[in-house]
Amino acid sequence: MTYNPDIHRRRSIRLKGYDYSQAGAYFVSICTQNRECLFGEIVNRDMVLNDAGRMVESVWGELPIRFGHIELDQFIIMPNHIHAIFMLHRRGEPCVRPDSSTDPKPTDPKTTDPQTGDPKTGDPKTGEHK
Repeated sequence: MTYNPDIHRRRSIRLKGYDYSQAGAYFVSICTQNRECLFGEIVNRDMVLNDAGRMVESVWGELPIRFGHIELDQFIIMPNHIHAIFMLHRRGEPCVRPDSSTDPKPTDPKTTDPQTGDPKTGDPKTGEHK
C-alpha cells in the first residue's frame, strides 16, 4: 500500500529544527513491514530468536566497529520490531552519560531560559525581558 497523506494521518514526532546528527542519547524503534513477525516468537514469555532475529542481534553488536562514534546501550528484539538506545558522539570524543547526582535542579521558567538554562535578563516583576 502506498503512503497517501490524505488517508494516512501520520504526524512526525521529530523535533522541528533539531539536528539529529549531534551528540546525544537516542531511542529508536524499528517495525517490520506490515508488522510481520520476522525475528522469532514469544514462547513461555521469552523471546526466541529465529535466524533473522539472530542476524539483527549480530549486526546490532557490530555497529560500533563500523561506526566508531556510536556507543550501544540497551537493545531488545521482539517478533515484529526492535527497540534500541544508543549514544552518538562526535568522532574522537567519548560519550559521557549524565550522573544523576550532578543533574541540574529544575529551573524557574520565569527567570531562566528553558532552552539554554541561562538566566533571563530584565525585570522579573513585570515579566519584561531583554
